Amino acid sequence: MNEKTWLRILIPFSGNRKSAIQNLKWVGLFAITLAFAFGGAVAEAQQPEKVARIGILDPSTASGSAILWEAFRQQLHKLAWVEGQNITIDYRFAEQKDERLRDLAIELVGRKVDLIVVPDTPSTLAATKASITIPVVMTNSADPVGAGLVASLARPGGNVTGLSSLSPELSTKRLEIVRDAVPKLARVGLLRPTPSGSRPSMQVKEIRAAAAALKLKLEEIDIQIIPKKLNGAFEDAKQKQVDAIIMPADRALFAERKRIVELAGNYRLPAIYFQKEFVDVGGLMSYGADYDDLYRRAATYVDKILKGAKPADLPVEQPRKFEFVINLKAAKQIGITIPQSVLYRADKVIR
Repeated sequence: MNEKTWLRILIPFSGNRKSAIQNLKWVGLFAITLAFAFGGAVAEAQQPEKVARIGILDPSTASGSAILWEAFRQQLHKLAWVEGQNITIDYRFAEQKDERLRDLAIELVGRKVDLIVVPDTPSTLAATKASITIPVVMTNSADPVGAGLVASLARPGGNVTGLSSLSPELSTKRLEIVRDAVPKLARVGLLRPTPSGSRPSMQVKEIRAAAAALKLKLEEIDIQIIPKKLNGAFEDAKQKQVDAIIMPADRALFAERKRIVELAGNYRLPAIYFQKEFVDVGGLMSYGADYDDLYRRAATYVDKILKGAKPADLPVEQPRKFEFVINLKAAKQIGITIPQSVLYRADKVIR
């Protein structure tokens, strides 16, 4: 409306033309104020949402770890974090070469990630050396307190939090299971994915102690995580006449699970594994934490940190779900009979 129209409206209410003109000025000022207010609100509403950048540092391979990171992404999606909308995920895989972790961690820091997600102790150490301020979320560190990653489970105290897999304690349980499952077990082969003479992990120490307590002979066998050289460890196991094999929880072994299971079958060696995914591809038995659940729970830590929580205030949690799986098809292939008492204890039996 033009000025004359406004005056015809305002004069009857204002009493005279002078008062109407004065009121018209106030109407104009009010209109301008409203315009700025609504314009600012619209502009604020149209501002793009901040996109959080998540770094993933994995010592393994993309294909070997894909199934676990998929569980992580699905949980993030349930928590309203969607790639391409409000988060970006930068993946870095060391391809079974731990010496690459440091450079990859530095690379992620250079990308200005908001936090770094890591699966194990070596990758956690690399991330914390690259930055003491960027939050680090563990999916399944074996012994975060013993490795010096956190001050305690209840009070991490630094920039690291997440989940522990309880791997050392579970290694003892696996040895007990394989003793009960394999008749006349006397000699066990421990496949170690580390060079001889290196400092043994907490898991290896636990297995040694458990073997001694169970009066089992433990043969420690180095295994090179190279597809063409994996069979060398099984040759050694056969030469040492082991009755069964066990291995510590290790991401490198997990990445090569299909080939390892195949070799165990070819050499007719009973084996117990640390994740059900080994049994899913034909392995004999597995006992351990539900890693899918650990990765999903790691996503909840990411959600809390991106919403403002500090790692130091988030206690490190332990596994809540454990699985004991037996594959009777694999037992038949290598010619052993699993006792009924052991089958009763299993959470799942594949027939």
